[in-house]
Amino acid sequence: MSNRHRHDFSQLSVLVVDDCRFMRMVLERMLEALGITKVRFAADGFEAWDLINEVEPDVIVCDWEMQPEDGPSFVRRVRLEPDSPCRYVAIIMLTGYTERSKVMSARDFGITEFLAKPVAARSLHARLVQIVDNPRPFVRTSDFFGPCRRRLNLPGYDGPERRGRHDEIEI
Repeated sequence: MSNRHRHDFSQLSVLVVDDCRFMRMVLERMLEALGITKVRFAADGFEAWDLINEVEPDVIVCDWEMQPEDGPSFVRRVRLEPDSPCRYVAIIMLTGYTERSKVMSARDFGITEFLAKPVAARSLHARLVQIVDNPRPFVRTSDFFGPCRRRLNLPGYDGPERRGRHDEIEI
């Protein structure tokens, strides 16, 4: 990897939410290899919710399938609860469910990036680079709040539906 492609992730704070102890260990090692030392862990959405104020994460890596609170429910709470302390946090959904319908569903409940299991360090790195280098504006509509779901930049268009890179766009 050339120097111009290296990122300093040392200041990032990451909350990993996964009910599998082995997966938490794998992610811990990958994140450490990327220079991230501020990592905390939760086994489900309820435990993660209790940690959010203490951790103040820049990124949440969240599994889909957990008990008693699964990833989708947790993400919806982070994005929509009035008392959510970090509704703008970047969330990477980590799951073995890679069918298009699941990816679209995850996008629609407010994730920032999607990462398929089994996870590769290169894929995790790519998602973190995307989050750091290309932060998405947040969009609020009558039935959605989260990162803009469009991946395409539409240069030259500055109409009412695309107002630039603001923290939040009301549609």
